[in-house]
Amino acid sequence: MEITLHLKRLGKKKVKNFPFTLAETPQNLEELLIGCVKNQVEAFNKKRLEVNVIGFLSPSEIQNQAQSGKVDFGDLANKDLANEQEAIDNVLIAFKDGLFLVFIDGEEITDLQTPLQLTSESVIAFIRMTFLVGSYW
Repeated sequence: MEITLHLKRLGKKKVKNFPFTLAETPQNLEELLIGCVKNQVEAFNKKRLEVNVIGFLSPSEIQNQAQSGKVDFGDLANKDLANEQEAIDNVLIAFKDGLFLVFIDGEEITDLQTPLQLTSESVIAFIRMTFLVGSYW
């Protein structure tokens, strides 16, 4: 199933939009979160296993990377793979603890068992809550 994800952090104007493919149509929010995590863990682990053969950047690659603010060769020092079950457990706990909010077509979903009626036009927004940190003294 093709959906559009919007990722946003409170206090930031930038919203990242990208198309996302799920293997199955989720029936509730918990299945949606698990599907998203499985997809991202697979992509993360795949990137860790790739071998970078070309040791230089073309001028167009340098220009593209410069627009994002960081130019690098794409080498990864940390080759550890993500554990899928730990990632699923973490996202469910993070949702229950209120570390992020989920909006589907502009409506906030507050319960993991809420039934979903997703279509290819559905817009899913994940908003990461950031907290102020400081001390009184």
